[in-house]
Amino acid sequence: MALAQPKTDPTEARLAALDVPAGGWSGAARSDALARVREMGLPGRRDEYWKFTRPDTLVAPEAPEAALFDAGEPPMFDAFDRLKIVFVDGAFDAEASDDLALEGIEIERLAAAGVADIHWAQGLYGALEARGHAPVPRPLAALNTAVARDGLLIRVTGKPSKPVSLIYHHRDTASDAYLHHVVRVEEGAELTLLENGPAAARFNKVLEVDVADTGAFHHVRAQGRDHERRAATHTFARLGRESVFKTFTLTVNGVMTRNETVVELTGDDAVAHVAGAAVGDGDFHGDNTVFVTHDARNCESRQVFKYVLRNGATGVFQGKILVKADAQKTDGYQISQSLLLDDDSQFLAKPELEIYADDVACSHGSTSGAIDEDALFYLRARGVPEGEATDMLTLAFLAEAVDEIEDRALADDIVARLEGWFARRRD
Repeated sequence: MALAQPKTDPTEARLAALDVPAGGWSGAARSDALARVREMGLPGRRDEYWKFTRPDTLVAPEAPEAALFDAGEPPMFDAFDRLKIVFVDGAFDAEASDDLALEGIEIERLAAAGVADIHWAQGLYGALEARGHAPVPRPLAALNTAVARDGLLIRVTGKPSKPVSLIYHHRDTASDAYLHHVVRVEEGAELTLLENGPAAARFNKVLEVDVADTGAFHHVRAQGRDHERRAATHTFARLGRESVFKTFTLTVNGVMTRNETVVELTGDDAVAHVAGAAVGDGDFHGDNTVFVTHDARNCESRQVFKYVLRNGATGVFQGKILVKADAQKTDGYQISQSLLLDDDSQFLAKPELEIYADDVACSHGSTSGAIDEDALFYLRARGVPEGEATDMLTLAFLAEAVDEIEDRALADDIVARLEGWFARRRD
């Protein structure tokens, strides 16, 4: 009797439950992605980049059910003038969305544009995802490229007057959603992209961002508070000369969240900042895995991640800075820190530097610790209740990550939302 293939069999079982869209300009990219999935196999517990996070529920043929969360909270980013685009369990909701027309930007749905024979996104769809597999395989991203039926194709030619806001609603306890977005920021153009919401019981998303010379892309994301949801998100970015890419993710709740960010700095004097704040409780598992490659001169990158964990929650950070031989004058910084509010929680970190240039300034660090008892005593001695004092210190701890958001109004909105969540938790 032939022995079972431990990776191939689960991969084929997963693929058997999915349909690959046929035809259109994306057909070749989908076929290539499907071949990569079969070659790599879906991730397993023995894979190096999954040793801290069990991928079982992300690769199972059927999505585990996730209860809906509705606490009557005000919508995220509702105080801002923005172009709203709504997806419900991965399906575009035209009635809840704004008109997609906005100056300085072209927005189309993948589902509608994908049936054409040619499109500006033809050379980009799946291209950055494919590049992101060297040297680390990312099979869930390739699976997304192969099977995603919808998403947005965004071409930025100017400086739109307001952000584009993607809103993800979760209404079906067994939904299994795939979305694939492609963003092209042309030379000198600039875009702010907002994302919020839990999206589905299980969510697989790819965001490919190509920033041309002197372009700028700002991204602020708040992942929804459905605690039982599971998500695997992937962001792939390529930066041209003097371009800017900044992304921040707030993760609160979620029994399984894996966020992967892969950035290539290919033009001189480019800047890339990747930041995140995670607040976990109970069986929360939040994983941020980042890979930044410096392949040009005089570029700057920052990775700043903060975790607050309690009641047995788990936080994971895997971050790498790769500096190639010609990337002289590189400035690379990486920090990951956790605040453990009890003895049951854990933070697992794997910071890495790989440097082949000799004129660089690179550093990394990772720490875990309890709340500062002296600071807590100081606040309590001045009449601040213990719960409120703990939340004040927690917000101060998270501040370095939140400060990576370029727009101060958006940063303040994130802080206000955290303050509200903490206050309701005390009640």
